[in-house]
Amino acid sequence: FFRGRRADGNWQSPFNPLAVSREMTEATPWQYRFAAVHDVNGMISLHGGKDAFVAALDSIFTAPGVQGDLVDITGLIGQYSHGNEPSHHIAYLYDYVGEPWKTQEMTRRLLDEMYQPTPEGISGNEDCGQMSAWFVFSAMGFYPVDPVGGQYEIGTPLFPEVKMHLADGKVFKILAPGVNAENIYIQSVKLNGQPYDKSYITHDQIMSGATLEFEMGNQPGQVWYKD
Repeated sequence: FFRGRRADGNWQSPFNPLAVSREMTEATPWQYRFAAVHDVNGMISLHGGKDAFVAALDSIFTAPGVQGDLVDITGLIGQYSHGNEPSHHIAYLYDYVGEPWKTQEMTRRLLDEMYQPTPEGISGNEDCGQMSAWFVFSAMGFYPVDPVGGQYEIGTPLFPEVKMHLADGKVFKILAPGVNAENIYIQSVKLNGQPYDKSYITHDQIMSGATLEFEMGNQPGQVWYKD
């Protein structure tokens, strides 16, 4: 866990990873544990490898709830807090360790539970549009874990068809004709009609205008991408 350090060089004590504290901004140590979005593979290694990292990811959704009072920590599933930005990439980290069905399960759960068509339909502070941006990206079926990395990790699409109208008349199209409330699991992926073997789509691929097609099912499918 990340842990605060005092001006005299000593570590913050006592330390409680479940608790709100002054050294963590709008989150607890549990949420900042997964905050190295610029180097996810390094973060996996620091945790002890893929198996240990999967166990750590699983545990954030089942850990005891937040201790202390902070209005910015809302939309809780265990220690995961969808109501604020420090948690928003976490469900997509399963893609990096070969368990994309867990990304698909959790992102669909978040789409269903954390957003409602009501005047107060989001689970946290909108903060310049980030809550809505997460929904829009995730509903299309991908999300930028590293916001400047040029890659969007694949989750699970919400709609059978989405079109993004780009510059110069180009269109990026996302197709998932079999998707519904049960068929949330990706079985295979095609890009421009050809089998696709990556867990992400790139910014350049989107902006060039292309068709990304998902075959969906009601059970986790074979992992379509290469490590």
